[in-house]
Amino acid sequence: MEFTDIERFLDDFDYVVNTDSASGNKAGILKVAHFFQERFSRIGMDCEILLPGNGDVPCLKATIGDPPHDMMFLGHMDTVFPEGEAAQRPFARHDNRAWGPGVCDMKGGLLVALHALETLKKTGDLDNLSICVLFNGDEETGSTQSRPLIQETANTCRRVLVFEPCRPDYHLVNQRKGGGWFHIDVTGKEAHAGADPHKGVNAVVELAHLVPLIQDLNEENSGTSAQVTVIRGGDKINIIPSHARASVDVRILDPKEKQRVEAFFARLSQKRLFEQSAIQVSGKIDRSPMTVTPQSLAIQELIMAQAKKMGIDMGAITTGGCSDGNLTASAGIPTIDGLGLVGANSHRADEYVELESIPVMVTLISRVCRHLAEQTH
Repeated sequence: MEFTDIERFLDDFDYVVNTDSASGNKAGILKVAHFFQERFSRIGMDCEILLPGNGDVPCLKATIGDPPHDMMFLGHMDTVFPEGEAAQRPFARHDNRAWGPGVCDMKGGLLVALHALETLKKTGDLDNLSICVLFNGDEETGSTQSRPLIQETANTCRRVLVFEPCRPDYHLVNQRKGGGWFHIDVTGKEAHAGADPHKGVNAVVELAHLVPLIQDLNEENSGTSAQVTVIRGGDKINIIPSHARASVDVRILDPKEKQRVEAFFARLSQKRLFEQSAIQVSGKIDRSPMTVTPQSLAIQELIMAQAKKMGIDMGAITTGGCSDGNLTASAGIPTIDGLGLVGANSHRADEYVELESIPVMVTLISRVCRHLAEQTH
């Protein structure tokens, strides 16, 4: 079972990458969803486009066989790039790599899932499997609206394969940090910076006083990071600012750190430098870590064993980035991530995938599925 239809894969790649589908671009995401809906339907899968939440986030669900499904194929159709990005730098191939908006994160991975299932249809193995595919449209903004759908669907599946990019040198992802965002709003009092500074309460200074305290949250040994990433405050250079705001990105590897981090931010409003200032904190850790379990390790070993037969010495990594794999893992479903194309530089203009990984990853996923079919039947 070797995947050889590279040109068709590349034609599909050209189409989906050149379709702008930023989070919030409902028309663009729907266009991508309709492409996959047509192709999945052609191989006998039952497909539907769902609009969870307020109806602004298209999600594609395709199934074959009855639940509980042997596996769930999970991915997202949205990208971080704005409308018009594809026209400025369309899909391109050179230096044995493919380039373009979303080529790595994660349109390449969506196509790996599609072509693996099409391959299984050709070999007849798809008829012996029960598979659920779910591609959502708001992962890059936290899967706020699609989250209940993802978790509900995962609960009908025995295992989850996530098609975020495979890391260089064929490293899948077996563990991800959890995390969340916190926002700190400081209210002070305006005053003339030159004539009456003593009448003001400087919100920027108050906020600056809190930054080192937040920095102390970082725990290298536990894998916790807390980074102040955005600060805004002040309006005019000659006015004591009455408002300042900071946003903090927090990641945790140990689930027990959630309590410590959230307790810290709950107490932060009491750490005032100025008695007349007010500090308001919002946010939470909203994604639990994706951790290694005996069940996920069994899937990992199966994938690596099949890769070994193909001459690929596959490894595994832990990453600080979150994905929808965090959601399925936290629901107790064994999850392995990083099964898309090998690539790097996600969310950047120099994002790329390695073309030689196309036949490798499609063949690998096909073989893993066939092995499961043989075990099941």
